[in-house]
Amino acid sequence: MTGTAVAGRGAEVHHSHRDVIGGWLRPAVFGAMDGLVSNVALISGVAAAAGTHVHVVVLTGIAGLLAGAFSMSVGEWTSVNSQTELVRAEIEKERRELVHRPAAEQAELAALFASRGLSNDLAKQVAKELSRDPESLWRIHVREELGVDPDDLPSPYVAGISSLLSFALGAFIPLLPYVLGAQHLWISLVLAAVALTALGASVARFTERPAWWGAVRQLGLGAAAAGITYGVGSAFGVGLS
Repeated sequence: MTGTAVAGRGAEVHHSHRDVIGGWLRPAVFGAMDGLVSNVALISGVAAAAGTHVHVVVLTGIAGLLAGAFSMSVGEWTSVNSQTELVRAEIEKERRELVHRPAAEQAELAALFASRGLSNDLAKQVAKELSRDPESLWRIHVREELGVDPDDLPSPYVAGISSLLSFALGAFIPLLPYVLGAQHLWISLVLAAVALTALGASVARFTERPAWWGAVRQLGLGAAAAGITYGVGSAFGVGLS
């Protein structure tokens, strides 16, 4: 194979990356975990206090699911939207600076490249060449100075919907046995333990961490939450009708 052929061939890509900034993974995982842990804890505490009054447990579980799902969704939407608005405000500030102080911004970009290992002369040349295209230039400044991709900002709607659906799904798991007619808390606890173990292991594998550690960690946290609220419910339990 000739050197020309080798030089002309496109660069080979031996790996790919998953979407790490799309704005869905964190609210989805957080929502599912929060829904599962919070509702199994809520149901445990109410079941300990209510005794045989299963309808109280069911109503409490449904209320916890709805309230938590909408609260999580609104919270995620607000936080991600606020963060996105802040980034966009900083982007507009950067674009104004490029219009009114182009020489200073070019010097700033050259200094950034120099701080990353380029010689001063080469850094200045690179900054000068990049400054020829104003539309690309502000994007480069945003990536270098703010550390964000202006064309791939997280969506508050994706975050809010992911959080709502995942919380509702997680919260429904410990409630399911009671909806189907179960009369005993231990069935919900077993189902929740299985779900916590599976979810913890799945998240760990997705993030390339040991599956057993993720499973044990989530199971331990969920068990602690359920145990504490069950103890509180038992201590303060009263006859309900």
